[in-house]
Amino acid sequence: MFDLSSIGLAWGSVLMLVMMIGLLLTGMQLAFVTGFVAIFFTLFWFGPDALPLIASRTYSFASGYVFLAVPMFVLMAALLDRSGIAKDLFDAMKSVGRKVRGGVAVQTLMVAILLASMSGVIGGETVLLGILALPQMLRLGYDRKLAIGTTCAGGALGTMLPPSIVLIIYGMTASVSIGDLFKASFLPAFILAGCYIGYVLIRCKLNPALAPIPSDSDEELEAPQVSYFKALFFPLLSVAVVLGSIYTGVASVTEASALGVVGIMISALIRGEMNFTMLKDSAIATMRTCGMIMWIGIGASALVGIYNLMGGIDFVEEVILSVSGGSAIGTLLIMMVILLVLGMFLDWVGVALLTMPIFVPIITGLGFDPIWFGVVFCLNMQVSFLSPPFGPAAFYLKSVAPKDISLGEIFSSLLPFIGLQILVLALVIIFPELAMWWK
Repeated sequence: MFDLSSIGLAWGSVLMLVMMIGLLLTGMQLAFVTGFVAIFFTLFWFGPDALPLIASRTYSFASGYVFLAVPMFVLMAALLDRSGIAKDLFDAMKSVGRKVRGGVAVQTLMVAILLASMSGVIGGETVLLGILALPQMLRLGYDRKLAIGTTCAGGALGTMLPPSIVLIIYGMTASVSIGDLFKASFLPAFILAGCYIGYVLIRCKLNPALAPIPSDSDEELEAPQVSYFKALFFPLLSVAVVLGSIYTGVASVTEASALGVVGIMISALIRGEMNFTMLKDSAIATMRTCGMIMWIGIGASALVGIYNLMGGIDFVEEVILSVSGGSAIGTLLIMMVILLVLGMFLDWVGVALLTMPIFVPIITGLGFDPIWFGVVFCLNMQVSFLSPPFGPAAFYLKSVAPKDISLGEIFSSLLPFIGLQILVLALVIIFPELAMWWK
């Protein structure tokens, strides 16, 4: 058998990268690409006797207790998608958008914040807002790009706002407290949402034609008034129970996620929406999403584990430090560029599981706080959700948007919001206390 280690770690790293790019270009799924490359390098770098190392590595990933929180939060999102909670939330907050110029867009963002605080999964939120908010803004005469950008960017806020699944996966990968990550991301997430709201209001103030104020006839066409108690009490109670139990230390993230599922199910039951079909469809959607995350995690953890045994962390650290001239800030900026580029082409799960086991030890070695870096990483992934050519939030919105809205128009509408994301990312890097306010 050919001894691949004879080519050296540098050329071995290049070969690994080329193999991954080549296999991805064939259309093979990332999970199977990483798994195949991991087995290939295990066999030809260490020999067949090292294969049990892959099984050990993948078992440690899949058996993590905190991983149970992922299917729970995904199930919460699936139940929300299939209930009328989001629609009632949107209808109950119509008073926000009645007399303020740009108010319907602000209403959309406020509903997005509440939905993100209940689930932490962006796909369902973007689709729900695309169904509820986008048609209304277009009907009222809102500027198309403002309406599209607000809907799509608002739907992606689940990346940052606790209980974000991105933060949970980062916490598992970096071996840091997920509760601390939730605390750290809270303020930057609201700063980002505040930037979105401020941008909408300022643009509409400068150019009133972008957002006409609804007339009395427009209000008559809207859906009947809903009960504020019915629309707001149970969602706010769910948010309070999940996040309150985590922040106060009453429950762990895993336990809080189970409480959240029970809360949403009780809400749907009281509202008369709970039935077997809803439960079955939610369970199937949850299994599909979690299956994707699990397979990517298995492949990525195997590949990173083998690369670490090859000496990959030390090699990557030497390369990055040599390029940055040994500067801590330079090293951080190089990592930011790598994450932004990878986020444009790979799923966030793959980016997290492939890079964080390598980047986090380097970051901690340079004296940075891994909790703070988790927020920075999450902001990077927030950008990737909107960035062309493969920003998933744009594709989610396209699936429910009117047919005359093209994918190119969605991406062009998102450019100002991407700029705001990069601005908040820069602020958190320059002022780490924005993320570490709770310490």
